[in-house]
Amino acid sequence: MEQGKWLLCPVCNNKTRIKLRADTLLENFPLFCPKCKQETLINVRQLNLSIIKEPDAQTQSR
Repeated sequence: MEQGKWLLCPVCNNKTRIKLRADTLLENFPLFCPKCKQETLINVRQLNLSIIKEPDAQTQSR
């Protein structure tokens, strides 16, 4: 029987509601943390988490 691993929030390191297995593949997944109320885009391959950093929106200059 394969054991799962809880996905931890990259901001506050608390457990989220997502449980991963070794064969789980997530791309551009919006991970929501119920404790810190943050949403982060992540990729997961073979239990390795990588955070997708998107540039903040710039204000338009006239």
